[in-house]
Amino acid sequence: MVRNVAELLPELEAEDFYLLSGVEQGMRFSEWVQREKLPKFASLTEEEVDYRLERCLKRGLVEKKTIQYEGYTLQFEGYDALALRTLVERETIGEFGSPLGVGKESDVYEVRSYKPLALKYHREGYTNFREVHKERDYTSDKEHVSWMYTARKAAEREHDILEELYPDVAVPRPIDQNRHAIVMEKMDGVELSRAKLEADQVLGVLDLLVGEVAGAYEAGYVHADMSEYNVFVNEEGVKVFDWPQAVPTDHANADEFLERDLENLLGYFRRKYPRRVPDDLSSDDLAESIADSSFESIRE
Repeated sequence: MVRNVAELLPELEAEDFYLLSGVEQGMRFSEWVQREKLPKFASLTEEEVDYRLERCLKRGLVEKKTIQYEGYTLQFEGYDALALRTLVERETIGEFGSPLGVGKESDVYEVRSYKPLALKYHREGYTNFREVHKERDYTSDKEHVSWMYTARKAAEREHDILEELYPDVAVPRPIDQNRHAIVMEKMDGVELSRAKLEADQVLGVLDLLVGEVAGAYEAGYVHADMSEYNVFVNEEGVKVFDWPQAVPTDHANADEFLERDLENLLGYFRRKYPRRVPDDLSSDDLAESIADSSFESIRE
C-alpha cells in the first residue's frame, strides 16, 4: 500500500514541489532522470536542487539510483503529493479523511469540500507494469511508457467516461481530476459482494444492474470489467464504478466484453442466490437484446 501523503503537505515548501515537478517532467523521456538535468527541469539552482532532493528523499517522495549515472524517479507518494496539492489549490479538497478502499490498481480515500467526497488514486502499473502496458488500449501504442503515464491516462479516461455517462447511467458523479487522481461523489451503501439481499430483492437488483449495462451501451460504452466488486447497492438503487478499462461500443471486442460482463453478473447471483435467477436467463440473450436496443426488463 502506498503511504498517505496528506500529512506531509503542510511541511512541504513550494521549492519541494518545483523539484517534484522537475522529476515528473524528466520522466516523460526516461524512467530515471539524470541529476544534471534537474536544475533545468525544476527551474532551481544546483544548490537548491541538492537541498530539495535531500528533503524529498527523506520523505520517500523520490528514489535515487546510481549505476551508469546518478538518476532520480518519482515514487507514487511523490506523484500523489503533486496531484493532491493541485486539488487543494483548486479548492476541490478541503480536508483529508480515512481510506475507503485499497486495491491492486487504486487507493480510495474520503475527502471533504462542501460535502463528503471520494478521492481515487489510480495505481495501474505499480505492481505489474508490463502486463498493464500490454493489455490497456491507452498505453499499447507507446514505446516509452512509465507507470506514471499509465496511471494518469487511466484517471483521465475514467473521468471522461464518467462525465459522459453521468447522470443518465448510475455512476458516481465526477467532480475533478488531476494527474492520476479523480475526485468524485462518495457512494452510499454497500459493495454488492458484501450485500445480503432479501429473496424478493434479488431479481430486482439484478434487473437494475442489467438496465445500467444497457444504459451504458446506449451511451456508447461497455464496462468490460463488471463484477460484484464494482457495484454499490443501497435503498435508492445501484451505482456502478471503476470504468477506466471501459471500451466504446464500436470496439472490435465490445460485444464479447458485453456478454462477459453479463455472464459475470448472472454467475454471481446464481452462486449467491441459488434458484432466484430464472434458468432460461442467459448472458448471450441479454447481450443480444442490449445490442439491438430491445432490452426492457428481465422481469418482463
